[in-house]
Amino acid sequence: MHVVASPTLMLALALGASHALAQTPAAAPGPGHERLRAIYRELVEIDTTDSAGSCTEAAEAMAKRLRVAGFPAGDLRVIAPPGAPKKGNLVARLRGTGARKPLLLLAHLDVVEAKREDWKRDPFKLVEEGGYFYARGASDDKAMASAFVENLIRYREENLRPARDIVLALTCDEEIIPSQWNGVQHLLKNHRELIDAEFALNEGGSGVLDKSGKRVRINIQAGEKVFQSYRLEVTNPGGHSAQPRKDNAIYRLSNGLARLGAFDFPFKLSPVTRAFFERMSDIVTGETAADMKGIVRDPPDPAAVARLAQNPSYNAQVRTTCVATMVTAGEATNSLPQRAQAVVNCRVLPGESVDAVQDTLARVLADDQIRITSMGEPVLSPPAPLRDEVLGPVSKVVADLWPGVPLVPSMSAGATDSRFLNSAGIPTYGISGMFNDPATSGVHGLNERLPVRSLYEGREFLYRLVKLWAGAQ
Repeated sequence: MHVVASPTLMLALALGASHALAQTPAAAPGPGHERLRAIYRELVEIDTTDSAGSCTEAAEAMAKRLRVAGFPAGDLRVIAPPGAPKKGNLVARLRGTGARKPLLLLAHLDVVEAKREDWKRDPFKLVEEGGYFYARGASDDKAMASAFVENLIRYREENLRPARDIVLALTCDEEIIPSQWNGVQHLLKNHRELIDAEFALNEGGSGVLDKSGKRVRINIQAGEKVFQSYRLEVTNPGGHSAQPRKDNAIYRLSNGLARLGAFDFPFKLSPVTRAFFERMSDIVTGETAADMKGIVRDPPDPAAVARLAQNPSYNAQVRTTCVATMVTAGEATNSLPQRAQAVVNCRVLPGESVDAVQDTLARVLADDQIRITSMGEPVLSPPAPLRDEVLGPVSKVVADLWPGVPLVPSMSAGATDSRFLNSAGIPTYGISGMFNDPATSGVHGLNERLPVRSLYEGREFLYRLVKLWAGAQ
């Protein structure tokens, strides 16, 4: 899907054009402050890990909250895939006039594993300390899920009747790749009518804080790279380690991986990543800013490309990447290996051919004894178009809440459930309105945290944005 830089996009990118980052005080708690905190605590303290938790318990708890708030039972569905009773998903609907196709709000209930002995605090107890909430899922993704639930209750209390139905889907197994129980895939395949929408809002775009807590920028995600892994394997008869062979399976595989490690896929910008670097060049300073301006020129400055590529985050924006993530080999300490295997994980730029990437792997490995096998089928996910009706409301709410903070289009190098919706023809945008410091957030790591103010400000951002997107008067 082609992304066109519309006048609204240009306006959005111009927001906060001054490098002096205007800051506003933390938003005062609004209506439902205590209710939001209670929902957030309840959701965080329900273990939803794959190993020991239950998404169904969390989905039922949120359904109960909405039911008590007056949502009809027919508009609340907890759906678990057959054979997976703990992998339940909640679909809730706030009915509008039906004048326009629905808006889908998506957040995932599951979280990555967390061991109590590794954490400073109990990862499944919400702790507020030093201006932060600490817990597994505090940021990813139970903050956004809690804000959606509280806002739906708030809309119902206001008797909101927007032009679109507002559909909330809280789903399971986003963190498991691949998963036979992924909630979004299950709903699309078996209950598409419940979540069908003109477009959707998901995680993936958040606000960035610097070390002093100032808001640097807020991202809106439009598209992500395609996830595809490959198994590499070398086999031979092996033998006794006292009689080494030159075609040792470990050596052959290692030499191929070394060639892959030295290889870079070609540099390429899309409309979204071009806009990202153009906007970021006005936010960062020094040589980095100059290099960002250099790579968006025609032709791009090769030296600038090389310098920016030393930053893994920037490098992932401008090229397909393939990296070795697992290696296994050998059968015994005193025998030559009969088999050596590796897993290579690729993140393919949107619009590039996955088959061509596999062909490139074969060429770079340069050894026909290294067998390459695809691990699963890729989800080809076109980027969501940055349309006026999407960006206009976003830029307005950002400007109202955080004057001078730039809005930056972004592409995710990781994977979210947005890829399934985009692939199914439901354009999906990632933006939460919740600011955090990526270096200290602990997402997927130890002591995950979210600034307290970010929970409340993000809830207010989402409250306003969803009303505008849903056509509320």
